[in-house]
This record gives sequence, structure tokens and C-alpha cells, in this order.
Amino acid sequence: MYKLVFATHNAHKLDEARAILDGVVEVIGLDEIGCFDEIDETADTLEGNSLLKAKYINRFYGYNCFSDDTGLEVDCLDGRPGVYSARYAGEPTDFARNRQKLLNDMAGQTNRKAHFRTVVSLILDGEVFTFDGRVDGQILTEERGNSGFGYDCLFVPDGYDLTFAQAPELKSIVSHRFVAMSKMRKFLQEKITKS
Repeated sequence: MYKLVFATHNAHKLDEARAILDGVVEVIGLDEIGCFDEIDETADTLEGNSLLKAKYINRFYGYNCFSDDTGLEVDCLDGRPGVYSARYAGEPTDFARNRQKLLNDMAGQTNRKAHFRTVVSLILDGEVFTFDGRVDGQILTEERGNSGFGYDCLFVPDGYDLTFAQAPELKSIVSHRFVAMSKMRKFLQEKITKS
């Protein structure tokens, strides 16, 4: 089966990608190729960071690969934390602190609208392809659920009553990452079938 490296050390994201791309490609994580480098995310857009990581792995390790960058964009905060979602409360990354900062910054706000956005960059045989996904929802005033990671316990997608952390199976079919990677799955199916 065709193999692709996913430029991540995050076991949760790796599991999600493997489930979405199952039957199309075999997904390998960075640990499996012996890459323990810290890849700096210095771009000021999700697209830029996603591409930085994919290019790094392709250039220094020689694999066809893909990478993603995801941001939580909150309406009343003018799109923050956005590209800085993982380090919203500063370095090192600490999602408990990030969530607390978000709740503090949104204190008293009645507009709780937000969306997650993911950009996936795929480098395949020297060509770059980009796929995006978005899911709209609301930010709660307190955490609910203990599955998932990041901001999952604060985010309820539109049309549902549960957070991603309360219903991980929901995240696996409506999330921003699912949407972006499903687009990539379709693209890869067509590409592999033609080759």
C-alpha cells in the first residue's frame, strides 16, 4: 500500500488521520521515520505553517508527506487565537492554560460564535496540494467532556448539543480535520487509481 508520512508527533491526530485515510494509504508518523526534530512554525497563517512542516520533512527526510495546521478562530476576539491556538497562553504549549486564557478573554461576551479551521498541505512526488476544512460552532463558558485534546471540551459544533470532548465519534465525522482530510482522501483515491 502507498505510504505517506504525516508530519506530526501528536498521537491523537495520527489516529484521526489513519482512520480517515484507511484503505487508501498507510499513514506513518514522525516517530516511525526517526524524526524527533522540532519544526518551527514561524509563518503567520495556517497555510504557511502547514506547508513549512511538510516541506521540512520532504526536504530533509525525502518522503512524500502531509502536514496540517489548525486554528480556533473566535468571532468576538477578531479571529484569535487563530494561528497561535497551540501557544495562545505562551510557550511551552499548555492546553489547560490556553483554555483558561480563552475563557478569561471571552468573559462577559454574549457572541460565542467560533470555528475551527484546518489546512492540510500534501507534498506528493514534488508537487504541493492544499486542502482545507472548517466547522462552525460555539464556545462554552466551561469545559465539558474529557476525550479529545486542545479546545475540544469548550467547542460545540452547530446543530449539536455535545462538545467534541463529550462525543469523539462526532468529531470523527464533522470536524475541520475530517473535512480537510476527506478532501485529501478523495484526491489520493483518484490519483492512485490513475497511476
